Amino acid sequence: MKHFKSFFKCLQLVFFLLLTNTASATVDSLRLAEMDSVEISLLTCGPGKEVYTLYGHTAIRVNNPVRQNDIVANYGIFSLDKSFFVPLFVFGITDYTMALSLYESFCNSYASEGRWVKEQKLNLSSTDKLAIVSALEINYLPENRVYRYNYFYDNCTTRARDIIVNNIAGRVDYRHTNDSVVTYRSAIHVYNAGHPWAQLGNDLLLGIKADMPITYEQQQFLPENLMNDFDNAVIIDDNGNEKPLVESTKWVVAPTKQEHGSGFPIKPLDAIMILSLLIFIFTIIENRKRKNFWLLDAVILSADGIAGLILLAMVFSQHPTVQLNFQILLFCPVNLFLLYPVVKKLKSGQCHKWLKVWCILLIIYLFGGLLQHYPDGEIMLALVLMVRYLIKIIIEKKNRIS
Repeated sequence: MKHFKSFFKCLQLVFFLLLTNTASATVDSLRLAEMDSVEISLLTCGPGKEVYTLYGHTAIRVNNPVRQNDIVANYGIFSLDKSFFVPLFVFGITDYTMALSLYESFCNSYASEGRWVKEQKLNLSSTDKLAIVSALEINYLPENRVYRYNYFYDNCTTRARDIIVNNIAGRVDYRHTNDSVVTYRSAIHVYNAGHPWAQLGNDLLLGIKADMPITYEQQQFLPENLMNDFDNAVIIDDNGNEKPLVESTKWVVAPTKQEHGSGFPIKPLDAIMILSLLIFIFTIIENRKRKNFWLLDAVILSADGIAGLILLAMVFSQHPTVQLNFQILLFCPVNLFLLYPVVKKLKSGQCHKWLKVWCILLIIYLFGGLLQHYPDGEIMLALVLMVRYLIKIIIEKKNRIS
């Protein structure tokens, strides 16, 4: 009797599993049939006026006429009002969120900002569409919505690309033909060229790794690069058959001429050249009149050391491209730590040993320019500072001999 009860329970379990699998298969088949009418598109948005919008944006549109749903999956949601947002962003510990919005509202918001939106309708099978929609649903679960944002490696554009490409049956070939060398720094220079102070900030923080050549896929962190690559891409199935990844392209919000403010009236290059010239002139006057402008040295070393502290902090950033930076030899935090003893020596007409070390570091910095791109005019500033303190070292040596 016990054996019969056990056998009956097994039959019940098997029947339940079969029923569940049948129901699940029915649901999957219904969803798969529904995908015939679903359209999935890549939305690329043009640059804006704010610094954080200079590089554009990417999102995914899922239009389901059967359910009368037309939504946009957006991986670029963040809040500038969050405490310490800027330093957290710089240190690479900013979390972004995936959100869903209505397609019409999404487009209207970009149109109100004067930013264009281009739609690329993707040439996908029903199976591919179901896989992408399912992946988006999983991403939208509360425990999966938030992700650790990284501007170059894991941003709103790379997330959208991966959701699409990784859920397509087959392989996506981008058919690249351009062999020009591109780095992370040169890639973003295309977009911040009209905002010189923003470009200066980027160039000061980015280190040597930002000047290494990157692959085509790595260049897709920029929305327009991904958009252009999708235009040329094909899907290759397991049998070697090819079809274009993009079925059609259209403007959703047409581009308009944006009016950018003039910003700060002095450009960074002009400011650096003026500063270098002033230091050089004061150095000449100081030596010809045999004066001791130790207060100028206190200002120079203080400002230089504070800038160096920022670069030193970048060593602990989660952004690999800012951790190794030759500019820390020019903007050196040691100048701040040794400010008092160095200025005390200079005030009495003597040179602290650190100044000799710093001049050596400045020479290394100049050679580092062969490997790393420095902001325009920065090398001139380094040369002027090196000349100033080499002169002080030489004069002190002559006085000691005499």
